[in-house]
Amino acid sequence: MSLVLRFAAGSHKGLIREGNEDSGYAGPRLLAVADGMGGAAAGEVASSEVLGSIVRLDEEQPGADLLTLLSDAVQTANDRLRQMVEQDPQLEGMGCTLTALLWDGRRMGQVHIGDSRAYLLRDGRLDQITQDHTWVQRLVDEGRITAEEAETHPQRSLLMRALDGRGQVEPDLSIREVRAGDRYLICSDGLSGPVSHQTLEETLGSYYAPQQTVQELIQLALRGGGPDNITCIVADVIEVGATDLLSGQAAQAPEVVGAVADTQPHPQQHDPHLLDTPAGRAAGLGRTPPAPQGAFGPAEGYQGGYDQQPGYGAPAGDFGPAEGYQGGYDQHRNFADPAGFPPGDGGEYGGPDDPYESDAPPSRRKKKRGLKLTLIGVLVLAVLGGGGFFAWQWNQNQYYVGAENGHLAVYRGLDQNLAGLKLSSVYQQYGDVELKYLPAFQRDQVAKNIQASSLEDARKQVETLRTQAEVCKKVADSKAAPATGDATPTAPPLTEQEQQLAVSCSGQ
Repeated sequence: MSLVLRFAAGSHKGLIREGNEDSGYAGPRLLAVADGMGGAAAGEVASSEVLGSIVRLDEEQPGADLLTLLSDAVQTANDRLRQMVEQDPQLEGMGCTLTALLWDGRRMGQVHIGDSRAYLLRDGRLDQITQDHTWVQRLVDEGRITAEEAETHPQRSLLMRALDGRGQVEPDLSIREVRAGDRYLICSDGLSGPVSHQTLEETLGSYYAPQQTVQELIQLALRGGGPDNITCIVADVIEVGATDLLSGQAAQAPEVVGAVADTQPHPQQHDPHLLDTPAGRAAGLGRTPPAPQGAFGPAEGYQGGYDQQPGYGAPAGDFGPAEGYQGGYDQHRNFADPAGFPPGDGGEYGGPDDPYESDAPPSRRKKKRGLKLTLIGVLVLAVLGGGGFFAWQWNQNQYYVGAENGHLAVYRGLDQNLAGLKLSSVYQQYGDVELKYLPAFQRDQVAKNIQASSLEDARKQVETLRTQAEVCKKVADSKAAPATGDATPTAPPLTEQEQQLAVSCSGQ
């Protein structure tokens, strides 16, 4: 008997974001999720390029040490981002997280940087097998807050490490043995944020098919508000016989989702030289192949089924669709949406009769933006009507941290414009905190605005960013100081805590 992966991937832009900056790839040897960040379309570019760079690892048999392959591939991907920024300065500040698993049939190599996550469900227990590279996780490691407090901490999205094309990459690398029956989950924080660990464990342990599980996980994130892009991969380790391997019955085509799947090859990419670029390879992978008709028909290449694994190849009628999917499934693996949830973008998760991926009309991409504008419109109408005072008072209790003339500032009100009316204004500017001293990924987070639950919360986030900026300024000043012949230091030494923060200053 041999072990193979049976997998599924899915992505949704969520209910708030206007575009999808996540990218996901699932193949027989490689599973990877990248969560992009950066102004304009740069986040999409970064995640697409990184996955396009590492997809070459999905070979029939990895020929070298797994961790060496992963480390080299990540460094190559980071170098590619650096080259792109050099060629187009408008991409400055883009970056992405990366969590990937590479296996050779017996062991699973893992590379991780950022706050996307990997989980392992074994014997009914779900364990997170990555550690978030965030400020909040550092507070947990230092014992300053608990893991439970970290789940709702307002600064939980502040990254300390990411792929951004600067300096030497320092990812976490590890390796683990693989067992039949293992179930792996890789996801962006758009899933792990709104969905609790317990709910993830229950969902991963309650549903058989990877594709069904992916769909249910995405719906759970949407029910939790869908505040960010949602991307996840579910992969099961199953045993197959030698006959299945020789006949190709265990084969499964790769699945590509999110921003990298939306990347269409330029006509010039039909040139064989351009097709050999990371972007060309990623775009050339195409869309997720349709499944055979039926709620739980076997994936392509699995028509024979696997009797030794419950739930795979089971005859129709053994179990019905998951709760919330009574609308059924069609042959394109589109799931009927539960009431109250709008369909995803083209190629993500719409209703049974919606066009699949690239066939979707552009008008569908504006539906969720319409929901957001409708809520703002309700606020404006309330201001004009009898409830004006209460609507104005509610708006004045909203705060976020943003940029103002190259410095940090706390804003009051909604971060929106309607008919030329700006619903927010600067409440307090911090002229002593210069954005140029923040690492690039934190500058990007400030540029996108960091939402706060209260004025006190906003000020706490400013203090966190101030501390980071002060450390990076010390590092920059020490590098710029002229060399002296005496042994007197030109600047006071960094404390132990400042030395930990200084690691992120290479991303300035």
